[in-house]
Amino acid sequence: MNKPLVGALLSVLFLGAGVAPAAASTATSPDAAEVRAKAVTFAGTVALSNCSGSVVRTPSSQPGDPALVLSNGHCLETGFPAPGEVVLGKASTRRFTLLNAAGSGVGTLRASKIAYGTMTDTDVSLYQLTRTYAQIESSYGIKALELDAARPTQGTAVTVASGYWKRTYSCAVDGFAYRLKEGAWTWKDSVRYTSACQTIGGTSGSPVISDATGKVVAVNNTGNEDGQRCTDNNPCEVDENGTVTVRKGINYAQQTYGIVPCIGTGSQIDLNRAGCALPKP
Repeated sequence: MNKPLVGALLSVLFLGAGVAPAAASTATSPDAAEVRAKAVTFAGTVALSNCSGSVVRTPSSQPGDPALVLSNGHCLETGFPAPGEVVLGKASTRRFTLLNAAGSGVGTLRASKIAYGTMTDTDVSLYQLTRTYAQIESSYGIKALELDAARPTQGTAVTVASGYWKRTYSCAVDGFAYRLKEGAWTWKDSVRYTSACQTIGGTSGSPVISDATGKVVAVNNTGNEDGQRCTDNNPCEVDENGTVTVRKGINYAQQTYGIVPCIGTGSQIDLNRAGCALPKP
């Protein structure tokens, strides 16, 4: 995983405070980088105590619905869910710092519960907040990011926006891993970035935003740090035939379009809704 707090602190030690890699490491032209910087901002992203995240909604969410925060399953305050474990409707009072477009913290949001969390098939957590989308927009002038209901395609230009580091990483969807295996966990149909997105500890849970639409297409979660094979912090790709591929220095995200069918009226997680394929408890 793009390690939460411990990994982030190590990154500070190696890189110096405030000198984490950013979009400047991309191979895009200056003009393209400028366009991306204008298209994607930090508005709607949040900083957790150990990770990144974002306030998200579905295409059918209503202003009066309780707002949701998207992050990784491995960012839960309760620790990493075991393989096969699903956290559903667990009380939480976790706090999140809401960022504006410039990356400045403008307020604190609080969870009422962990609506959903798992590291099986995907690496995702959804927190339900004590405030509605309308209340957040009224207080801070910030709208939630929309989850794209469509699967991203290869070549899609994306920006990973980290609320923890207040930094962005711009690249493209290089392809998809049929299975991504890391230690005890296996994830399905993961997004593989092009090499420009050199995400680090603390970027876990960052929204992966389409530069073209501004919608969230994935949630950042891991990368192969040392070139090891299928170990913690060194995920490997496994294809349909069982062939294993290791890509040192390449980072990954989990698609989010599959979350959309699982969110019903009032932001309630309903794993029995048509089209919902998230793992059940």
